[in-house]
Amino acid sequence: MENPQPQAYRWIKTECGRAKYDQLAAKSGLFSRLRLAWFVLIAALRDWQLAGSDHLHPTQTPGSEP
Repeated sequence: MENPQPQAYRWIKTECGRAKYDQLAAKSGLFSRLRLAWFVLIAALRDWQLAGSDHLHPTQTPGSEP
């Protein structure tokens, strides 16, 4: 069975951002959770206008130019 993607991947669309999310999500503790929440907020704002690989426009195919 495939491991489902975190809900935050809806807002974080870059590969480096998703890697950083995974790194921060692996840590525990109050300050680690606050930093993760802050990171998701900032990453979501930065990636707002980006088209994610899982959110293609209906006329696009993976690997095609927009």
